[in-house]
Amino acid sequence: MSSDGNKKQFWKRNAAKVPGSLIKAGNKPPPVTPNKPKKATTFQEFESITSDAWDVGDDDDELLAMAAQNLNIEVVMETANKVIENHSKQQERQRLDDTSELEQREEDTQEEVAEEEEEEVEDDEVEDEDEEEEEDEENRSGEGYVTSPEMSFASQSSPYTDSRLVKSHSEAPIGSPKDAAGEHAALHRQRSLPHRPPVIPLVARMADQNTSGTPAMTEREASRLDKFKQLLAGPNTDLEELRKLSWSGIPRQVRPITWKLLSGYLPANAERRESVLQRKRQEYFGFIQQYYDSRNDEHHQDTYRQIHIDIPRTNPLIPLFQQASVQEIFERILFIWAIRHPASGYVQGINDLVTPFFVVYVFEYIEEEVENFDVSSLQEEALRNIEADSFWCMSKLLDGIQDNYTFAQPGIQRKVKALEELVSRIDETVHRHMQQYEVEYLQFAFRWMNNLLMRELPLRCTIRLWDTYQAEPEGFSHFHLYVCAAFLVRWRKEILEEKDFQGLMILLQNLPTMHWGNEEVSVLLAEAYRLKFAFADAPNHYKR
Repeated sequence: MSSDGNKKQFWKRNAAKVPGSLIKAGNKPPPVTPNKPKKATTFQEFESITSDAWDVGDDDDELLAMAAQNLNIEVVMETANKVIENHSKQQERQRLDDTSELEQREEDTQEEVAEEEEEEVEDDEVEDEDEEEEEDEENRSGEGYVTSPEMSFASQSSPYTDSRLVKSHSEAPIGSPKDAAGEHAALHRQRSLPHRPPVIPLVARMADQNTSGTPAMTEREASRLDKFKQLLAGPNTDLEELRKLSWSGIPRQVRPITWKLLSGYLPANAERRESVLQRKRQEYFGFIQQYYDSRNDEHHQDTYRQIHIDIPRTNPLIPLFQQASVQEIFERILFIWAIRHPASGYVQGINDLVTPFFVVYVFEYIEEEVENFDVSSLQEEALRNIEADSFWCMSKLLDGIQDNYTFAQPGIQRKVKALEELVSRIDETVHRHMQQYEVEYLQFAFRWMNNLLMRELPLRCTIRLWDTYQAEPEGFSHFHLYVCAAFLVRWRKEILEEKDFQGLMILLQNLPTMHWGNEEVSVLLAEAYRLKFAFADAPNHYKR
C-alpha cells in the first residue's frame, strides 16, 4: 500500500490542472495578459509548456466520477446499426440512380445514331430517284445519251460517296450537343486502345537538346563536333585541350570515348586503348566470378538486400531502368564495388551514380532514343562492355568523393557547412530568410551532396552537368559546391515568397526543374564558375 501511495503522489501534482477541467467557484483563473504568447522555439520549451497535459489536480475525483457513468451498450449498438443501415441504403440508391442515368444516355445515343442513319439512307434514295428521272428524261428527249456501265455503277451512290458533297451546308443535318459528346467519347475510346508506346514524362526524357526542342544540329554544334573528332583522332590525345572543349558540353556522338578519357579509365595513347579495355573488362568479370556468389553469405546478405531494394527505385519513370536485365547489371556493379570498398560499403544514393554512365555507354551502340530501348536486343558482348565500362568509371568517380560515404559521411557534413558559409556571403537575404524560419541546410542540401543533384535535375541535365564535372579539376568533389550554391540562389525569388518552415522545405525538396535543358544548365554552370573564381582561392573571404 505504501508503494501505491508513493506512486500516486509521484504522478499527482496539486498545482496543475487537467486541460479542459471545470474551475471551482473558489478558484479564480489566472489573469489574461494582453501580450502575445511566446512561441516554443525548442523541444525543451514545448515540453515544459505541455508538461501538465497528463497531471491530475484537485478535480481528479470529479473526473473519475464522470468516467464512471457507463453508457448503455445496447443503445450504442442499435444507434450504430441504424447509421450503417441508412448509409448503405443511400449508397445503393445513389448507385441505382447512376446506373439508370447511364443506361438512359446510352439508349438516347443509340436512337439518335439510328435516326441519323435512316435520314441519310432516305436522302440517298431521294437523290438516286432524282438522278434516274433526269436520265430517263434525257433519254426520252432524243439526244441519244447512253449511260455507260461505269456511270450507272456510280449512280448507285452509298453514304460514303461524293454525291452528298454537292449539297449546300444549310441542307446538312446539324448534330446536337449529345451527338458531339458521343463522337468525342468514341474518339477517346479509340485513342485509348492498347499497343500504344508509353508516354515518357518530360522530367524523364533524355534527349540531348535544349528546351526549344530543336533537334537539328546547328552550325556551331557541327563545328564543335568536328573539333572533338580531330582531337580524338590523333595518336596521343591532348587531355588538357579535351577538357577545355568539354567544359561547354560534349556532343552525344563522342561523349562515350570522351568520358572514358577524362575519367582516367582510358589512356591518352590511342594504340594502348584497346588492350586496356580488354584487360579491364576481363578484370571486372573476374570479380563477378570471384565475389558475386557470396551475396547470400551472412556477412554480405544485408548489403545485397539493400541494393536489391534500391535498384527498382532508380529512375522509376524511365522504362529502361525497369527492365530485369538492366536491374541485374546494376546489382552486380554495386555489389562488387561495395565489397571491394569495405571502408564505406554500399550507401543509399550510390545507385543513382551508375545511371549516367550506363546511359552514355548505351548510346555508343544505338542511334535511337534510349528511354524505351530494349537492351535485350543488343548483342551479349556489347552489354558486357557497357556493364564493365560503367563499373570502372563509377569507381573512378567515387575514388574522389569516398569520404562522402564512409562512417558518419564526414565529406558531406563539411560540404554542407561550406555551402551555408558561402551562401551567407553571396546572398545574405536568402541566408537570413532560412534562418528566420529555422531551415537547416543539412535538411535539404544533404541530398544535393549525397546524390550530386541527381534527384533535383532530370537525367538529361545530369549528363550535361557531368560533362563539365569531368572537364573541371576536382569537379565532383570541389566544383560541385559552387554549383549547389548557384542552384540555391537561382530560386531566390521563390524562396523569399515562402513564409513558413513547411513551405520552404516543400519548395527546396521539389524544385521545378522538369522543363530544364542544356540552356539552363549552362547558365547554372557559368554562375558556379563565377563563384569559384571569386571564392575558391580565398577561402577566408566567405568565412565569418
